[in-house]
Amino acid sequence: MNDGARALEIDGVSKRYGDLVALENLAFEVRAGELFGFVGRNGAGKTTTMRIVLGVLRADAGEVRWGGVPLDFATRRRIGYMPEERGLYPRMRLLEQLSYLGELHGLAGADARRAATGWLERFGLADRRDAELQALSHGNQQRMQLAAALVCTPEVLVLDEPFAGLDPVALDVMTGVLRERAEAGVAVVFSSHELDLVERICDRVGIIDHGRLVACGTVNELRRGGPERLWVDAPNAPPGWSEGLPGAAVVHVEGTRVLLELGDGADDQAILRSALETGPVQEFRRAQASLVEVFRDVVGDSQSGEAQPSETQPSEAGGDA
Repeated sequence: MNDGARALEIDGVSKRYGDLVALENLAFEVRAGELFGFVGRNGAGKTTTMRIVLGVLRADAGEVRWGGVPLDFATRRRIGYMPEERGLYPRMRLLEQLSYLGELHGLAGADARRAATGWLERFGLADRRDAELQALSHGNQQRMQLAAALVCTPEVLVLDEPFAGLDPVALDVMTGVLRERAEAGVAVVFSSHELDLVERICDRVGIIDHGRLVACGTVNELRRGGPERLWVDAPNAPPGWSEGLPGAAVVHVEGTRVLLELGDGADDQAILRSALETGPVQEFRRAQASLVEVFRDVVGDSQSGEAQPSETQPSEAGGDA
């Protein structure tokens, strides 16, 4: 369900630490009812952006809005947040902890307990409601962390690396819940290094590098901005037959299959004729770039240069993933 009337808007947000630029004029939106994947290398600016949305950091310039209104304390209480550095109380009992967090977000005691009980049941933890968090497995602690972000029935979910270290079963549970929340009209934004997962479940993706948004759109839109590639399988062709084809460069060889990247003005039909001259052609098709390939094309091989605050800078600076 995509509610176009509401969106989390990051508008021209910049952040510096001295002479070092952490974010520069960052602008994108996460619409109500969509899953938005926010990806980039370590240090690209993902966590800094999320902390500014949550009010943990102050932006030097720009504004964050929800539904066209700048975020304030009351609005941020309607945002569910899952930090990369998990922050729950290890010796606190599960139901007690979720109820307490719900009350911190403004729920009445009975409502908070009801919501906490519901999420424990949803994540298969109802029978552990009186257990301490530290007694849970890593995967179940991850589920509890997501439950903590959901207990206040948020309108926006901001999740920093929510899938790190999960086994396939826990991963399916987590992604299923996020899709359900999006379908219920929640704006969901999460960072992840699991680009295959991002490609599979996200409605749109934003790629950040050196504190700047370098690409944004659906996966198909991002693919269209990349180079044109062809898979060609000529099983009887001699080794190296594809070297020197006009306008084409060999990207990858897989047995008798060759992945070619076409330059401007390359003639795919001429490539097909060259392949047929070697014998039968079993495959000749456009290659659909994966999000991993799109990411590499957009970001390149340069080293990340995002600012990392020193120990002498204010404690609000924090690290960045």
